[in-house]
Amino acid sequence: MQASELFKQSNTVLLDGGMGTMLQASGLKLGAKPEELNITNPELIESIHAKYAAAGSRIVNANTFGASAHKLAGSAYSLEEIIAAGIANCKRACAPYGALTALDVGPLGELLEPSGTLAFEDAVSEYARIVRAGAAAGADLIFFETFTDLYELKAALLAAKENSGLPILASMSFEAGGRTFTGCTVESFGVTARGLGANAVGINCSLGPKEIFPMAKRLAETVPGDFPVFVKPNAGLPRADGSGYDITPQLFAMEMKPYRDLHLFAAGGCCGTTPEFIKLLNSVFAGCVPGRPAHKMPSVLCTPVDFVNVDGITVVGERINPTGKKRFQQALREEDMNYVLEQAVSQVEAGAQVLDVNVGAPGVDEPALMPKVVKALQSVTSLPLQLDSSNVQALENGLRVYNGKPIVNSVNGEPETLEKILPLCKKYGAAVVGLALDKGGIPPTAEGRFAIAQRIVAAANAAGIPNEDIYIDCLTLTASAQQEGAVQTLEALSRCKRELGVRTVLGVSNISFGLPCRGYLNTTFLTMAMSAGLDLAIMNPNTPEMMAAVRAYRVLTSQDLQSTDYVAAYADVQIQTTQTSKSAATVAEVGAAAPGGDALFEAVRRGLKAEARAAADAALTMREPLDVVNISLIPALDAVGDGFEKGTVFLPQLLQAATAAQAAFEAIKAKNCRLRPRRRAARARSSLP
Repeated sequence: MQASELFKQSNTVLLDGGMGTMLQASGLKLGAKPEELNITNPELIESIHAKYAAAGSRIVNANTFGASAHKLAGSAYSLEEIIAAGIANCKRACAPYGALTALDVGPLGELLEPSGTLAFEDAVSEYARIVRAGAAAGADLIFFETFTDLYELKAALLAAKENSGLPILASMSFEAGGRTFTGCTVESFGVTARGLGANAVGINCSLGPKEIFPMAKRLAETVPGDFPVFVKPNAGLPRADGSGYDITPQLFAMEMKPYRDLHLFAAGGCCGTTPEFIKLLNSVFAGCVPGRPAHKMPSVLCTPVDFVNVDGITVVGERINPTGKKRFQQALREEDMNYVLEQAVSQVEAGAQVLDVNVGAPGVDEPALMPKVVKALQSVTSLPLQLDSSNVQALENGLRVYNGKPIVNSVNGEPETLEKILPLCKKYGAAVVGLALDKGGIPPTAEGRFAIAQRIVAAANAAGIPNEDIYIDCLTLTASAQQEGAVQTLEALSRCKRELGVRTVLGVSNISFGLPCRGYLNTTFLTMAMSAGLDLAIMNPNTPEMMAAVRAYRVLTSQDLQSTDYVAAYADVQIQTTQTSKSAATVAEVGAAAPGGDALFEAVRRGLKAEARAAADAALTMREPLDVVNISLIPALDAVGDGFEKGTVFLPQLLQAATAAQAAFEAIKAKNCRLRPRRRAARARSSLP
């Protein structure tokens, strides 16, 4: 089989099984570097590859899984030497069977920032070195597997696309709850990896066939029907006595039969599986044709832990934007991230589902600041981001460090803009907003705006961006100056949704500029736009009446089933309304007495380092250090820990909370050190006659 024919197979392709399992059976010592065997014992490695190829594997992974600079530290051989030997061994073994040799690449063994210390671009560079070595040695394809951090997988995929033209298979390992160790969802993985250029996506390791099947089904539903999906489950679960895995080759084959319904591109095994397991899969997948029926693709935006399906009205928080905000502009010039994060957290708690991020202000180096703000925001909130800029370099810098699938705001009908920004969106797997304007400005009629939208959609499609990732902004004009423009905007919006099959977006509050009681106009226009088919409403989620309109609309259009979100938002409001004897002051006191009313508790829970330090300083003016620890800090860490155990808080948030708590502890320690001399002096004075 030629690499060019890889995704044209008429039958499910068999992958190999566990390399580590075979090496351990051959006497590999604990702590040894298995990749060194490529040079010190090539006969053993070649024999294992040959057994898998003879069993029916048509893609065989070279013994290079741990071949990274970090994991090979102290080795007598260079990374390039080990990879070259590994590829050569695999190619010799595969040649008689016509199987392909894959450069097998695993995680680097270090957590990326902000959860760890490894910088994103350093990870890209290390993966680039691995990819270049594999390509130079003659690998047929690249197989990224057993990843648990979506950010690290992004670094690996970018390195592969930027340093080779080889096909890429990308796989992550999920736990029983359907997320990776760092909290990544199956859907976020599928959407992001496909957008970043993986040619196939899959699930491997951690669990057996039965446990992985529902996740594999979700993965297949996340990507188009013709997009390749594969699996490599373990041989069940490890036995408690450490003697191996708990299912036999025969049981493994039986549990793999349901995967026929998923019409997989490829299937194999991971830990605990051997050539015998793979041999039995030949009959399991005989006559199984890859590819699933076409299905309508949703419009999605995501971070690793939060997956937003834009199916109905979705709120984009507009407050991270310096336009007309002197305090925000000052914060950006001073790189006051704490102020930016406060804006983000307040919008998250008000109900925003996506956050618009604009850092363009006088005196600001936008290309340098955009990635800093993106990384800071993603350290405290899991909501997807809309990167909002007319600066192409700022957009690229932000897209490069973004973890997940964002949306770019924006392009317009000018060919120069389309040619610069659309390729960036394609490279980084981002959705895009198209403004219905060009060099002639904003057309006054719906027909004129629709014509520009048609050009934008055609250009985006030509760049490889599908309709589900295209959002058209028909532009909200100020009613005080162009009163007739509101109707034209809504008509154009409705046509784009109906005739072009794309999503729509509006900056809602522009409608009321220059008029009194802006909330009335904004809310009414928002309701009209939702009825016309608006998908993304860029608005201030801290405006109660506008959020009420959104939530009510979702109930009345059956988007909020059983009115769950509506009740969650307004149950307490209704109680306060009926219990009129409760004064506003009493309600405020009740809120302050709750754990969430404690500023230090909240700062630690949210992972806000600077806020936690400031809150600790404030608390120490009213309470003893030990009381601050017992009343605020320990309960906050307990709450975060409980969330981690329940699967509602994930590793990045856990680490951010710990960092915030450490900042508070430092403030308490400093206060305690200042108190001790005074207390000793007081004790000394009290002992005087």
